[in-house]
Amino acid sequence: MEVLFYTVLTLCVLGILAAVILYFVAQKFKVEEDPRIDEVEKMLPGANCGGCGFAGCRGLSEALVKRDDISALFCPVGGGDTMKAVAAYLGKAAAEKEPQTATIRCGGTCEKRPRTNKFDGAKSCAVAASLYVGETGCAFGCLGYGDCADVCSFGAITINPATGLPEVDPDKCTACGACVKACPKRVIELRKKWPKNRAVYVSCVSKEKGAAVMKACKAGCIACGKCEKVCAFGAITVEGNLAYIDPLKCKLCRKCVNECPTGAIKLVGMDPLPKAPKAAPAAAPKAVVAAAAAPKAVEGPATIALKATGTNPLLLLNAKKAVMDSKADKSVEGTVVELKESGLKPLKFMR
Repeated sequence: MEVLFYTVLTLCVLGILAAVILYFVAQKFKVEEDPRIDEVEKMLPGANCGGCGFAGCRGLSEALVKRDDISALFCPVGGGDTMKAVAAYLGKAAAEKEPQTATIRCGGTCEKRPRTNKFDGAKSCAVAASLYVGETGCAFGCLGYGDCADVCSFGAITINPATGLPEVDPDKCTACGACVKACPKRVIELRKKWPKNRAVYVSCVSKEKGAAVMKACKAGCIACGKCEKVCAFGAITVEGNLAYIDPLKCKLCRKCVNECPTGAIKLVGMDPLPKAPKAAPAAAPKAVVAAAAAPKAVEGPATIALKATGTNPLLLLNAKKAVMDSKADKSVEGTVVELKESGLKPLKFMR
């Protein structure tokens, strides 16, 4: 009994001694944490999507509290209103940033970009991209297996079975950037979110030359440069056989949409501009029109016969006039001689 008693007593003493040691060690090496971090974390949406560049909202909260300049930090899910609230609480200035939305820059639907083979492996864009170019002749286009939709935590991306392409719901998209990172073909871009979800962008990322692009996809950009020439704001550039529209410079004038011969420039949320009618041909001068409209003299049988023999009809008219003139002189005889030499009977044409 005594052995059991002393055993329990020893264990209790050792436990108390270890607790005292741990207490002093914790007090010695404890890390003071700013209580504002918890408050800032409560202000954030708590999506833990990683769109801010940190593993979660806790990491962003710590950075917001510890950094003096928070202009480089932004929560895409909370947006500008959340950042303003956090900045006001911390007494710091938050940078203004326009809202963005994910944009699918590929117009290669099943109709425009026919399949040349079938992939029987795992239905994953990452897997397919690591093995070959894809089921179509375009090595740059969307593979359509839905990796972007799988990583979207907000249900903003779905795959349209009719087109084989992903579609983004701008009202649900938070521009977290998860889909951009998941796309192996880099066809998804975060672009400026216009009011009423309007947009103008080039739905192609192919760097191939025009002939190769058209062979693989009828909706690809051929880098013709027509859109760049018609843009009055310098928002369009053509580099590497591909046109690109800068969303920060674009004014949604829509002129480039009508100029694109392949329809690679997509217009969302707006109607296209009416195409200008073709210019009418220049009016001809009045003198020319009057001359063309004037009736031509009808040639009689005698005139046609004279032309067939190579005789000038005006010569006969002059001769007839000379005979009828009472003051005719020897010029009549000269005219008659010329008619006889041509083999015609002068009297027949003088009557």
